[in-house]
Amino acid sequence: MHIWVDADACPGEVKDVLYRTSNRLQIQVTLVANQMMFVPRSNLIRFELVGAGANVADQRIVELLNAGDLVISADIPLAAAAVAKGATVLDPRGVVLDAETVGSRLAVRNLMDELRGSGLETGGPAAYSAKNRQDFANQLDRLLTRLLREAAKRK
Repeated sequence: MHIWVDADACPGEVKDVLYRTSNRLQIQVTLVANQMMFVPRSNLIRFELVGAGANVADQRIVELLNAGDLVISADIPLAAAAVAKGATVLDPRGVVLDAETVGSRLAVRNLMDELRGSGLETGGPAAYSAKNRQDFANQLDRLLTRLLREAAKRK
């Protein structure tokens, strides 16, 4: 069981929750980004710097992850690729993307992309809130309980 973080756009509050969770449950966390960032000193927390460019961090995460891992990202194409490899994805607002839900989210994302490409103003996501952080932390706890139980059954 490993947690992979698409770290470039991940809110600091989410990273803080992940650091505490990693230490509490003794789970490896790897943050992948194309810019340097601070990570706490820990045998369980790693940072991987990738080259600049669109989707380089996403590709690296997909390359390294294994079935049963958890990916933290709001990037829907990354989520689809991760789910195809057997991972579960949790976005920073606490929404789970798995084999049952990622297809519809990808379709909506592609539609919105087409609308923006045709000149329609679609707006962006709301500001990250304390409720989003709480939803993320609660969902993370539920997911890790389930994923760790499933990993123990496979052993």
